[in-house]
Amino acid sequence: MTSQKLLIIGAGELGLQVLHAVVAHPRCPAVTAVLMRPGSIDTSIPSKQKQKKALEELGIHLVRGDIVEDSEQELASIFAQYDTVIGCTGFVSGTGVQLKITRAVLAAEISRFIPWQFGVDYDAIGRGSPQDLFDEQLNVRDLLRAQNKTRWAIISTGVFTSFLFEPSFGVVDLDHSRVNALGSLENRVTLTTAEDIGLITAEIVLGKTDLFENRPIFIGGDTISYEELAQLVERVTAKSISRHVLTPEKMQASLADDPQNGLLKYQAVFGQGNGVAWDLSKTWNHQRGIEAETAEGWARRKWDWTKK
Repeated sequence: MTSQKLLIIGAGELGLQVLHAVVAHPRCPAVTAVLMRPGSIDTSIPSKQKQKKALEELGIHLVRGDIVEDSEQELASIFAQYDTVIGCTGFVSGTGVQLKITRAVLAAEISRFIPWQFGVDYDAIGRGSPQDLFDEQLNVRDLLRAQNKTRWAIISTGVFTSFLFEPSFGVVDLDHSRVNALGSLENRVTLTTAEDIGLITAEIVLGKTDLFENRPIFIGGDTISYEELAQLVERVTAKSISRHVLTPEKMQASLADDPQNGLLKYQAVFGQGNGVAWDLSKTWNHQRGIEAETAEGWARRKWDWTKK
């Protein structure tokens, strides 16, 4: 079934990429809409007004809704108008929101759903990990697996490529010409750019093969070790890069001192090295000849290394 009425929740980093990829797809739905907070639609901020106008010029319907403030019933009444819903809001909305969205989707009995699970292999990581938000992702999966009216797909992407290079994440430290390996230099991580996630998501949703088989679909642009990352940074910057290992014990101790630090939680999970990397040859996009951008390709395209 090709989606005829598709709703994307959120117009942030990923939501915009999915929206653009959907409307550019040869099997574009008859209706493509995006759920946005009323304040974002009625905004007087010039940059937001420009974004809103660009979306409208693409023929995208702007739908008022607030996944935090609206009730499950209110969200369900919105979702019921569409046959496919894709969640693109991330964790920024707070604890419990992804569960609320999922319950509203199931109450609306829509045909197909892609929840916000664009990330690691939560099943492999399991419950009780250092990042407590991941338990909610497993709760979402439990809800989906316990019903049979709404078909779903989860797109496992690994970390967003930009996040791996984000200074606040603490892995690539250009100020000190250092790469901080999480767990060990041999630990590996899978990553995909937001642009590629958007393109691949559009193909999964709109392609000729129905892929809503109630299971995760693994994709990826690159899978590299922290040693390989350090070598990459050396090639791109033409500088010597030191290696520093943040051991699991060290990260757990840091987290114990600052238990509400979200970035430390992520570091601790990745340092365990479980469920955060997979073989690219087995990914859905690779098996279909859809090549995605590597970490080095992103770094050379996005970063002005000469200033670092």
